[in-house]
This record gives sequence, structure tokens and C-alpha cells, in this order.
Amino acid sequence: MNPVLLKPQTETGAQVIVQGHVVGTAGALDYQSLKPTLLPKVLESFTILGDGADLVLVEGAGSAAEINLRAGDIANMGFALAAEVPVILAGDIDRGGVIAQIVGTHSLLTEAERDLVKGFLVNKFRGDARLFASGMSEIARRTGWEPLGLIPWFSEAGLLPAEDAMGLASKGQNQSGGAIKIAVPKLPRLSNFDDFDPLLAEADVSLDFVEPGTPIPSDADWILLGGSKATRADLDFLFAQGWDIDIKAHLRRGGRVLGLCGGYQMLGQVVRDPLGLEGPPGETPGLGLLKIETELLAEKITRDAKGTARLNGQAVRGYEIHMGQSEGEDSLRPMLDLAHGPDGAVSQDGLVMGCYLHGLFSADGFRHSLLKLSSTLHHDGLVEEVLDRLADHLAAHLSLDQLLRTARQR
Repeated sequence: MNPVLLKPQTETGAQVIVQGHVVGTAGALDYQSLKPTLLPKVLESFTILGDGADLVLVEGAGSAAEINLRAGDIANMGFALAAEVPVILAGDIDRGGVIAQIVGTHSLLTEAERDLVKGFLVNKFRGDARLFASGMSEIARRTGWEPLGLIPWFSEAGLLPAEDAMGLASKGQNQSGGAIKIAVPKLPRLSNFDDFDPLLAEADVSLDFVEPGTPIPSDADWILLGGSKATRADLDFLFAQGWDIDIKAHLRRGGRVLGLCGGYQMLGQVVRDPLGLEGPPGETPGLGLLKIETELLAEKITRDAKGTARLNGQAVRGYEIHMGQSEGEDSLRPMLDLAHGPDGAVSQDGLVMGCYLHGLFSADGFRHSLLKLSSTLHHDGLVEEVLDRLADHLAAHLSLDQLLRTARQR
């Protein structure tokens, strides 16, 4: 689904993952020369998806008119030309300047690229749509592209998984009056953000994404450490913020701590990276809250998993995607029993725990039992309902017949 994934490690460098496998690391400049060599893999993945689907939607990354990065592009118009697929340009009016966005993009595309664009739509409109009718007409006149719809703001989109950390800001915090208070330190390389969505949806939970420079609230019942794209770098950042002191004070007050994947690794004694998979080779001391040690290995574990939680006997299911292996005294008290074996660790006093299973909180019984909630929320069902309402919303405001005719032109 994402044939080339860049996993940021520094401000200018990233791990490069192709079709699920790590192929190395590259700086921003080096990656520009690497991109063209990856296009065959991108096209291969597209062909595999196309063979098993009636319709494939290909989402661009960034902008269709990033002319400074156009050479060797594999994610926008470069891909569209190589795959010979029709293009629909989407403008985000919520950010402002949408007329300039679309008309400016038209002016920067080559003639061959313009010919691939079959229409445009404008998303996230607020207010009376009649006020933007002339705007749609003017874009069409200046570009020659067909207007396919003006989509009103859909507030329930905040209940769906965020694409990246920028999306967490739009979600905001949930009910500040929730009886259960959970704090999530917002680490720079925080990943797998949908792990928190079931908690955001619970009326009796108050979830606080703690911004850098801000202490972890002293009245939190739980502190959650989420997944990380670069565990050692995020550990360094955590210590620099003084959050390690806040976490230990939280435990002295009887609070509880849970780490998921990279967050689980941070709870241990040390994280070793002898091969330099997530940065320079070396090791970084952990928080020392679990008696485990982690070593990052070249082979990434990627698998679906299901089983039960030893804490409460509730069923859990999700997926693992990590390069680390964590072992030690506390792993003899695993948090989960999964089909492929035990996973995670729990401290002797039961206040600190962690595991590698993403999607843990989507298990309604586990979530309700762990947090002692009386909720009847079925989170996966809620997501499906929101997706259905979003589909109805789009159907009401888009020219779907024209979109499908455009897709069939290929």
C-alpha cells in the first residue's frame, strides 16, 4: 500500500523502506538521486494492487507542482506519467488561497502533465457554498479543468486515524472532564498515532498530548509512551525535556505507565543499535523502569497478531512492526500471550508495562477493563460508521459518475 516509505531519523535524513523492507538510509539530498531507481518497484506495487481491485486510488505526497523536486519524482506527476493514469487535483480551502493553489499548479505543470489532469475539487469548505460558486467557475475558466465538486467541512473526520503527527493538533484533546486522565508525551518521531484513537473516543477519558516544553500533568492516572520512528533519538529528547523526572514522580504517586513498541523499548534499561539502523551505531540508556534490554536487529518483524492480555484475560488483536528485540527479567512476566508466543513485560509492582502490539486499545473489552470504564463504545464499529457517513457526504457533493468515467479512461 505504501511501496516507498521514508522513516525520518533526523531533520535531513531518513530510513528508506521499499515494499516493507529496509534498504538503507539516505540524507535528503542523496534521496533525490535514489528516487528514480525506486520507480520500478512503485509501478510493480501499483500493478499488483490493480490486478486485485476494481479501482485504485493513488494519493500523491506533497504537491503536484513541487518543481524543485520534479526530477526523478515517483510520488506525484512523475508517477502519473509513468503509469499513464488520470489525475484529479484536490485543493484544501481550509488553509486559504485555494484559487491560487490550483491555478498556480496549472501554470507550473508541463503540457503533458496538464493533459493528465481531468478535473479538480475543493475540500473542507465552511459556510454558504453559493459564495464560492464564482470561485469554482473562475478556476475552471483559467485552467480548462472540469470542476468535480465543492466538499463541505466534515467534522467527524477527526474520529478517523491521523496521517501523521500534524493531524494530532486537529484532533485536539478530548473531554477535559473525563474521569480517567491519560498523558501522552508528544515526542518528535511519534508514530502509529491511531493507537490513541479509541481513547480519544471515550467520553470518560481525558487524553492530553503533552507538548515539548510542558511538564507532564501531575494529576494523570496513566502515562502512555507511543511508538517511535527512532527510539534512541526520542529517548534523548525525552530526557532533555525532563519528562523522565515527571514519569518517575508519577510512579511515586501511584500512577501507571504503559509503553507501546518504541515506547516499550524506552521503558527498559538500554536500547542498543550496533548496526546503526536508526542513526549512528551505539546505545542509549532507557528509563530503567522495566528490567529489559533492547537490541535493534536488521530484520524487521511485520505481522498480524492476536491473543489475550494476562492483566485481565481480555482478547486483543493488532499488528507488530518493529526492528527491536527486548529481553530481560521482567519479560518473564509478559503483558500479552499472543498466538506466536508471549509479548511484552510487566514490572514486579504492576505499575509499569509495555508490549509491541499496535492496535491494543481497539480491543473494547481490554480497554474497558484496563481503565475500569463502564463504556459500551465499540470503537471499530464507530470507525466503520464514520467512514459510511463520510462516503455519503462525498457522494452528495462530488460528481461520482464523472469521477468513475475519468478512472475508466485508463
